[in-house]
Amino acid sequence: MLGMYDIIKFLVSFFFIFPIVTMIHLMGHLFFVTIFGGSKKRLIIGSGNLLFSFGKVEIRKYYFWNGACKFHQLKFDNRFTNTLIYLGGSIFNFAGMYTVSSLKYAHIIDSSVIMDQFIYFSFYVLFFSLFPMYFNDGSPSDGKAAILALKKKHDDKYTGDILITQIEDLKKDDDSQER
Repeated sequence: MLGMYDIIKFLVSFFFIFPIVTMIHLMGHLFFVTIFGGSKKRLIIGSGNLLFSFGKVEIRKYYFWNGACKFHQLKFDNRFTNTLIYLGGSIFNFAGMYTVSSLKYAHIIDSSVIMDQFIYFSFYVLFFSLFPMYFNDGSPSDGKAAILALKKKHDDKYTGDILITQIEDLKKDDDSQER
């Protein structure tokens, strides 16, 4: 039976833990973008209208739903670097799951609902980002994009959470930030 404790656990997990897991995923992509010389990087947390931004981070109205990392170009742009960028989010999610699980196993941190939910949501994001498929909007999952990059069949470098800006988009971004 669903009790008040279960509802509170769900709300905390969905509005607090899931956004953290999503942010870890996006930081994984940006980590590799940074290593390979990406320019004009931005981290977008959530979707919907912009609530506020600080530095290169944008927080959107629905902060708990999705997110993206945005950049212009790479200094080192080849199949290998693109594959690592696509897989970077999953690598970071796996590292987070592994770290929390190891700390629990070693009794360094106590087993708790929060830690269990962190592992659950990390696995959820990891699984669906690696599952090789196309989303409804035609963008590939990270796993599908990595496969396409390795096969040299991926001309458009984007996925559901990675956006490469075009020259026109950069001008629009610069104009909107000046206002």
